[in-house]
Amino acid sequence: MKSRQRKSLAPKYRRILLKLSGEALGGDAGAGIDPVSVHDMASQVAEVRELGVEVVVVVGGGNIFRGLSGSERGIDRTTGDYMGMLATVINALALQDALEKKGVPTRVQSAIPMPQVAEAFIRRRAIRHLEKGRVVIFAAGTGNPYFSTDTAAALRANETGAEVLLKATKVDGIYDKDPRKHKDASRYATVTYAEALQRQLKVMDAAAFALCQENKMPIVVFDFFTEHNLRRVILGESIGTTVTA
Repeated sequence: MKSRQRKSLAPKYRRILLKLSGEALGGDAGAGIDPVSVHDMASQVAEVRELGVEVVVVVGGGNIFRGLSGSERGIDRTTGDYMGMLATVINALALQDALEKKGVPTRVQSAIPMPQVAEAFIRRRAIRHLEKGRVVIFAAGTGNPYFSTDTAAALRANETGAEVLLKATKVDGIYDKDPRKHKDASRYATVTYAEALQRQLKVMDAAAFALCQENKMPIVVFDFFTEHNLRRVILGESIGTTVTA
């Protein structure tokens, strides 16, 4: 009986990349940093770490500053994007603090060097941290303007050998139309990269999606704000929508 229970709790994935939006750290308002939301996120990550899963996180910065919207208000696009990258570092430090208060050793690696607060991104060092049981949070996107944190997530997932890219959202998957506006919206359980492009489903931005498609990196879009959902995805339950080859 015990051996059966152990087998049923075997994770489907051994190394994952979790993509968190900046708005998620802002709670219901989607702005600033909401300590309760950050605490809840850290709890879910800690829960899957207990299963032996190696966790990489990429955070956005939209709760503090978004480069694209800044450029629409007159800020130079490149400058705005760098400001957005710095916002992701703030979010990464907040999540690191919450995780370490739960006893989960965590390292922040930044694509923009700032040695006083974070390590520089070094792929081999990041993988070594994972092998030692540490959560690694990647901040500052790719370190380049004009690239979103979705693209950073796709890039880091492939660089670190993650088995899946988990995109945390407030919606329980990908729908054929906006479920908040259309009651008859239908959720996809699985969809191929080709179908997602053909049906113009907004999974990730074009650069990120192309990178996942080219490297056959599966994407799971799921509701991260339902308690224990991350654990359920890791254990192979049919949660959200899976995009595969």
